[in-house]
Amino acid sequence: MEMSIVINIIVALVALVVGCLVYRKIAEKSHDVSRKEADLMMTEARNEAELLRKEATLQAKDVVLKAKSDFEADMVDRRKEAQVLEKRLIGKEESQERRSDNLDKKDSDLSRREQSLSQREKNVQDKDKEVQTVLQQERDKLESIAGLTQTAAKETLMRLMEDAAKHESAKRVKQIEDEAHETAEKRAVKIIAQAVQRYAGDYATERTVSVVNLPGDDMKGRIIGREGRNIRAIEAATGVDLIIDDTPEAVIISSFDPVRRAVAKHALERLISDGRIHPARIEEIVNKVQGEIDQTIKEAGEKAIFDLGMHGMNPELVRMIGRLKYRTSYTQNIYEHSLEVAFICGMMADELKLPNKMARRAGLLHDIGKAMDHEIEGSHAVIGADFARRYGEAPEIVQAIEAHHGDVEIKHPLDVLVQAADALSGARPGARKEMLDAYIKRLEALEEIGNSFKGVEKTFAIQAGRDVRVMVNHEDISDEDAVVLSRDIAGKIEKELTYPGQIRVTVIRETRAFGIAK
Repeated sequence: MEMSIVINIIVALVALVVGCLVYRKIAEKSHDVSRKEADLMMTEARNEAELLRKEATLQAKDVVLKAKSDFEADMVDRRKEAQVLEKRLIGKEESQERRSDNLDKKDSDLSRREQSLSQREKNVQDKDKEVQTVLQQERDKLESIAGLTQTAAKETLMRLMEDAAKHESAKRVKQIEDEAHETAEKRAVKIIAQAVQRYAGDYATERTVSVVNLPGDDMKGRIIGREGRNIRAIEAATGVDLIIDDTPEAVIISSFDPVRRAVAKHALERLISDGRIHPARIEEIVNKVQGEIDQTIKEAGEKAIFDLGMHGMNPELVRMIGRLKYRTSYTQNIYEHSLEVAFICGMMADELKLPNKMARRAGLLHDIGKAMDHEIEGSHAVIGADFARRYGEAPEIVQAIEAHHGDVEIKHPLDVLVQAADALSGARPGARKEMLDAYIKRLEALEEIGNSFKGVEKTFAIQAGRDVRVMVNHEDISDEDAVVLSRDIAGKIEKELTYPGQIRVTVIRETRAFGIAK
């Protein structure tokens, strides 16, 4: 058993050794085959590389040959161009040489001419000296014969000529001035006549009373109210004089201020239509109507601007133009007067070739100061000019406003146009009445005196100036002070104003209390 095991082991070892030998031989054979294949591949690669090198060499030779032939052809072309340029340069050099020769000839000719001119100039100077010598000898002879020097003779001759020229010029100037005056006067008459004919405005005299129609005479009692409280409330709120007499179905409103009169009329008409007439309702309606009148004033100003084709005017100026609708001067409505002056200024400016729009603007604004002259001291022309200047009007417009009554010196043709148009509008038949304006000024002065005292809220001149009603603040003025105030106002009126008859001053001090039931 053990022997068989040993034998098996030996057999296994022998088999292992044999296997190793066989594997080694096989590996050696495989290595020899790979080396032969590699050598074969190297040989083929060397052959291919040699072929490629030969082909590249041939191609390089072809490129070199072609480049050489192209270079030789290019050199031939350049040689030809160089020959052409060389011929041109040779031609230019020859031309320059010919020009240089010509210049040399001209230079020599000029030199000869300069020498000749110099000689001639010298000869002329010599002859001029001879002439001057001869002239001086002749002057000396003339001076000795005439007994005057040359300077004295010149002065005498110049003096005679100046006298003759002054005489002739004076005659001519006088002739021109006469012709100018005659022509200017005819021209001015023609321009004014054309302007007046082209603008034919209607005139309506402003009155100081308005009439309100009533549905029946029983309405008069309601307007008066219990113990006259309603009529007193209307007069206190509006500042007018309400006249209720035997005139059937009518109430008369009297006031020199057209704005107050308009407010009172509209308010009274609404109260009559509404039927509710009592102090609280009266104040409410009057305040509402006052706002509507303010809107009417604004619309009137805008309408004037539109009708005259203007633009770019400050809204405050437009509002003041609208206020002129309720301002009169010698019974002439200032709003209509300003529009008329603007149109006439524009027409005359067209005739004189002056700016039409600027002339119209100056004419419209010339009386703007009358919208506030009762609030500010001074001439309405100066007040209006300051107001227009403050709100950006052109210097020419401001100057025309200020100069239209001669308050300042005239500097521009526009000033004369506005003066002429203002005079035309005011002087046309039926345009103005002096008495009413003086009456209105007296009433305005009465109200100004009342408002000048401390504690006074409003002052109304009514009853054609025979009654002055002063509304005071009950907190500032006591009952005793009211008595003293009435006497002080009456004294100042006596001192400063001239008036017919008597003026009664009534100081009204009221205390009101309100309660609301909810």
